[in-house]
Amino acid sequence: MSKISDRDKKVWEKFITSKEKVIDKEHIIERKKILHSEKTIDLHGYTLDNANLEIEKFILDCFENRVKKINIITGKGNRSKNKEDLYQSKQLSILKYSVPNFIKKNKNLMEKILIIDLDSVNNPNKGNFDIILKKND
Repeated sequence: MSKISDRDKKVWEKFITSKEKVIDKEHIIERKKILHSEKTIDLHGYTLDNANLEIEKFILDCFENRVKKINIITGKGNRSKNKEDLYQSKQLSILKYSVPNFIKKNKNLMEKILIIDLDSVNNPNKGNFDIILKKND
């Protein structure tokens, strides 16, 4: 075993008497991963009510866990049986339109959302859209 140098002793003494906090680098790295994370939810096969309940829980959970971007897969609605029902609105009976509409009308969710990619919702070739959440400090 080697002998501890005088320089190392001084550094150690300064460290143990200092009131300065030690930076937890692992915590910083973990926090950066969380802040820049992205999550996806696939709502294929959900009923309108279940999709709305699930998306509300998902957005709130993502906000609490500092997720920055959410990708919501609704499908294009091409195979939706609701399209054939004369008594239902074609626009609001398909998850592609009803989920964003539900989110926009939910004040609690909108307080946590920075951007909803409505261009993707209105694009007939897309079956998903993104949400960017506000920072949760």
